[in-house]
Amino acid sequence: MASPRTPGQRAGLTRDRVVATALSLLADEGLGGLTMRALAERLHVAPNAIYSHVAGKTALIDDILDQVLAEVEEPPPDSGDPTLGLHELMASTYDVLLSHCDLVPLYLARQGARGPHARRLGDLMLLLLGRAGVHGAEAREAQRVLIVYTIGFAAFTTRPPVGPTVELRPGAEDLDQNFDRGLRWLLAGIASIESEMRCSS
Repeated sequence: MASPRTPGQRAGLTRDRVVATALSLLADEGLGGLTMRALAERLHVAPNAIYSHVAGKTALIDDILDQVLAEVEEPPPDSGDPTLGLHELMASTYDVLLSHCDLVPLYLARQGARGPHARRLGDLMLLLLGRAGVHGAEAREAQRVLIVYTIGFAAFTTRPPVGPTVELRPGAEDLDQNFDRGLRWLLAGIASIESEMRCSS
């Protein structure tokens, strides 16, 4: 005997459609306008239909943040230079964050994203770090530093300046170049520290 369909299934909803519509609503109305009732109205369904796919607003935000990470371009895991692969991965992540600047504060508040896309990118980072000679606890620490740097710089870049600092703020091109240089410094530092640890052991 087939299981009874949920309200969301009866309404013809899918999780992907719910998340995509929520992302559009968030872009139009901001975080305050993203409510389950407003989302149901935009989907033309009853609110209980949405709960077949997400547990609530917090879970919905986590799904949105994770879905956006699907846009990150992944370097081949077996590319010749793992450090270059890490640079490409974090640079693409930064570009995706800038293209969804309204979500950057949420990435900060939630300390990143959760879900299959975030886990896949995290696993790729650890794989590339391992190929660069960084393993175990050191690899997870390096992973955390790279993620915090990327989200933090995106927050700095997208946050509008206030007060007398407006005139001192670098332009968008200068900020992009600054991010790129800083990322190269971080990756060089990670490689250098790992090399020193190998030599001292």
